[in-house]
Amino acid sequence: MSGHDYAFLHGGGQGGWVWDETIEALGLQTGGAFGRALRLDVPGCGTKRGRATEAIGVDDIAAELIADIEAAGLRDVVLVGHSQAGSILPKMAGARPDLFRRLVYVSCSSPLPGQTAIQMIGAGVHGENPDEVGWPVDPKTHSMEERYLVMFCNDMSRLQTAAFMAKLGHDAWPMQSYSHTDWSYDHLGAVPASFVVCLRDGILPVAWQETFAERFRCERLVRVDAGHQVMNTRPHALAEILRHEAAI
Repeated sequence: MSGHDYAFLHGGGQGGWVWDETIEALGLQTGGAFGRALRLDVPGCGTKRGRATEAIGVDDIAAELIADIEAAGLRDVVLVGHSQAGSILPKMAGARPDLFRRLVYVSCSSPLPGQTAIQMIGAGVHGENPDEVGWPVDPKTHSMEERYLVMFCNDMSRLQTAAFMAKLGHDAWPMQSYSHTDWSYDHLGAVPASFVVCLRDGILPVAWQETFAERFRCERLVRVDAGHQVMNTRPHALAEILRHEAAI
């Protein structure tokens, strides 16, 4: 189960740095022989912080990330995305299906055609509106930091929480990614796809993760007992899953 190249795409408010623990776990599990690993950064995030991103749309993001993969010389790539990355993986797969061996969506989300990412989440709490994901706590009475603690850190230790929260807030996806409505999923299926369901996810309830997996045409669902940041809290478990999915 070794020898495969991986490209990792982070979610909203984060950067390629979020994958460090999982990539380290892949190296330990394979003796460093898993192939190559590329941490992708959306414009405005990680190594691309400080860029002017006002004019950058989701199609531009997808094209840039494909160019990053090509420049790194990766082939037959296992493309792993987390959370908001679910809005970009389908566009990357549609543009260059020949580049990817498998797509792995880790607790990913993506709006319906005609819907924005903000509308997909909504303004209520989980379960209040069947057509919206909702928030884990009432956004009207809880600060964003309080929401982040529940969303990202519900299965973290105190030290992990402090370290993660210190990194959060320095990365920002282009604003057009939150107003885009031209989503399409009909082309999916040409590239095999798996979905990692995080059973203790504080952002996306399991039922919504399963809905998104159907939307992404995933033929495989793998469940892991972890929160939304599984790559940080259970990197070895995620690395094992990625190795297995890559080998199929």
